[in-house]
Amino acid sequence: MSSALFGRDTEVLALRKTIEQVSDGGRCLVLLGDPGIGKTALLHAAREIVRAEGFRLLTAVGVQSEAQLPFAGLHQVLSPLLRQGAGPQGRRPRALLTAFGLAEGERPDIFGVAVAAVDLLGEAAAERPVAVLVDDVQWLDAQSQEVLTFIAHRRAPLRIVVIGTVRTGYPGPFVSADLPELVVSGVGVDAAEEILRGPAGVAGVDDRRRIREQAQGNPLALLELPETLAGAGFPEAQDWQPLTARLERAFGGRVAELDPAARDALLIAAVDTGDDVAEILSATEVLRGSPVTAGVLRTAVEAGLVGIEGDRLELRHPLVRSGVLQAESLERRQAAHAAVAAVLGADPYRRAWHRGQSIVGPDDEIADELETSAVLAAGRGAVMSAIGLLQRSAQLTGASARRGHRLLVAAEHAFSVGRQDQVGLLVTAAERCDLSELDWARAQWLREIFHDGVPGDAARVHQLCGVARQAGAAGDGDLTLNLLLGAALRCWWADTGPAARADVAATAKATSGGTRDPRYVATLALAEPVAECEAVVGLLSEVRPAEITDGDALRVLGIAATAIGDPVRSLSFLERAEALLRRQGRLALLSQVLSLCVVNRLETGDWEGAQAAAGEGERLAKETGQPIWRAGALACDALSSALRGETDQALSYAAEVEAAASRQRLTHLLSMTQLAKGIALSAAGRHVQAYRELARAFDAGDPSFHPRERFGAVMFLAEAAIEAGREADARAVVADLSRLTTSTHSPLLAVYLRYARAVLSDDATADPLYAEMMNQDFTGWPWARACALLAHGGRLRRLGRHTEAVAALRPAVAELDRIGAGPWAGRARAELRAAAGGL
Repeated sequence: MSSALFGRDTEVLALRKTIEQVSDGGRCLVLLGDPGIGKTALLHAAREIVRAEGFRLLTAVGVQSEAQLPFAGLHQVLSPLLRQGAGPQGRRPRALLTAFGLAEGERPDIFGVAVAAVDLLGEAAAERPVAVLVDDVQWLDAQSQEVLTFIAHRRAPLRIVVIGTVRTGYPGPFVSADLPELVVSGVGVDAAEEILRGPAGVAGVDDRRRIREQAQGNPLALLELPETLAGAGFPEAQDWQPLTARLERAFGGRVAELDPAARDALLIAAVDTGDDVAEILSATEVLRGSPVTAGVLRTAVEAGLVGIEGDRLELRHPLVRSGVLQAESLERRQAAHAAVAAVLGADPYRRAWHRGQSIVGPDDEIADELETSAVLAAGRGAVMSAIGLLQRSAQLTGASARRGHRLLVAAEHAFSVGRQDQVGLLVTAAERCDLSELDWARAQWLREIFHDGVPGDAARVHQLCGVARQAGAAGDGDLTLNLLLGAALRCWWADTGPAARADVAATAKATSGGTRDPRYVATLALAEPVAECEAVVGLLSEVRPAEITDGDALRVLGIAATAIGDPVRSLSFLERAEALLRRQGRLALLSQVLSLCVVNRLETGDWEGAQAAAGEGERLAKETGQPIWRAGALACDALSSALRGETDQALSYAAEVEAAASRQRLTHLLSMTQLAKGIALSAAGRHVQAYRELARAFDAGDPSFHPRERFGAVMFLAEAAIEAGREADARAVVADLSRLTTSTHSPLLAVYLRYARAVLSDDATADPLYAEMMNQDFTGWPWARACALLAHGGRLRRLGRHTEAVAALRPAVAELDRIGAGPWAGRARAELRAAAGGL
């Protein structure tokens, strides 16, 4: 047994159980602990176990100096599979190759890279189980950490075990993902004694006690401190520095004892983002200004600081790197970075990064080089790396306006991956610069994009319209549309008043009216879903979904169609968007599309499809960090449960959404909860309460009033009114909405109004109204058709026209059963039995 594994029987048993259970589905374990506590030794033990079990072994080691190299850690893990040609063929492997810089292609979404990685691992695991063992996950680049976390979440159906070590105190996606953890603490007294008496060679009882007190069970300290303190008489505990600092000083002290050439080589190894011995020696020659041989590293190897295997150099422990860097001056560290950059002519990305670390600044030449590298990183899907490069580029930029522009570009990248915290910090930093008028407008948009839906903020909507007009005058059409779409979303989510809504629509027409850009169409639909409905219908009717290959554009068009109440048309956009985004692995956008599909499928009667989309959409929203879409998905869950007659569940979901939406007065979500509550109460036979809840959605003074969302409630309001004896009140609501139909051609309003007018009619007006309801085109509307057949069949039965009633009610029962509308199917059966009994 190695010294690092003294006293580790419990931990090794936990590793063995995790690995052996992989046949029942994927497993994951996070080894969390302090530096030197033995995490790496346990990972080596795991390596021995998986090899003995016949696993395919994939490994990676996080290195702090490589944290800015995009997908470097993931490439370590997957390179054996890529070399062997394993994995599925097609677009997703291309995403991996593009991310690794091994092929040209369109910019991959990070989640597309993650899906491709899972596919590659899954195919390998089909042959034999796969073990992914990663040391020092906290030092992986941000992209690799995200993908590793995604793999760990998606491991369940695959024979994959993921084990990673993380240093305590370093938050990140892998630690915060609620994955199983094993906290690695110090070894016990008996194991510490074994280490000190054996490998450490400490003979004195008192010396061992003092070392033990200082090491606190840390195996690395038990091994290293005795040698470091051998000539110091092992001072008492209270005289010592913190353990990590002491270990770093211990390694740094050994560096100081090396000859100058070896010390230079070790410094190069510490700052280099690679481990190639030839590269390290070449950079050492640049730093020293004279030739060196491979023998220059011999003393560092003998001192136990590094190891060399073939043409690769490995530092013994991450604390060696920090110890070396702390032992050197800033000037020496910068000179080492410059030396490494000088030998990286064939690797412009790494060259730029090292040049950026070699100076304090400003230096516009290096700043430009870093900006170019940021473009390359973003093109590979490494957005977080691009942000870091742009931040460093801005630090080295002399001109204030140019510095601010680079920070705003970094903020746009941060927005693209949902990093609200970074967007705010970067925009704040940019606003301290002398921004151009256009960049000032861009800063306003970036301030806005994470705050759509702030309630009643009409002043902010007007301000955004003003900024959009400035951007339009400056010729930046994209920024203009982005600003207007943000303003329109405010109008959609919360009540900003008619003047603000009109300003958005008027500004859009004045600045972008000649375009057919999906953002323009969505801006009109979201800001004025009633007043601009006819214009939006006209614009959408010109679009052929099959001709569009941009999944995001289809998503925005789906939003526009949803906003005006055209679920059939919306699904034609959204379902194509779903297919494209799924194939491209753009999971953040896919989660939004799925959430939009839910409400539209509920309206059109595809409740099974709605339920599937809701589950996947909510899971993806969680995985991709989009809480607003999770809230929307929960509102859809409430509506779905209500329609299925699951009253308690629906009311529970509705209460949860209502609590969150009320804090921000998000009228769109509040209106959805009123509809869900009303339907749920009706299904439970509590019609008076149901009418009261539904009526709130039509009261302009109620917090849940939404100009367009009420369209979906009118059919249910009419049904509840009949049972609650509130027909007169409901007729007044229907008459008010009917006046809108002269200028608003919303399919949802038209279909549901025909139903409401028919069921609320008296004997003198019923025949033509029922005929109007039944003669409409129900293509794409099976749910509305089934409800109409039920209402019509029930009336025919009451009139004694039993044969006609049975002809209407039989297809109603079949369709409602197929849809899953339990309460309505039950009513239809009762009506059918009564009608059949009258024959």
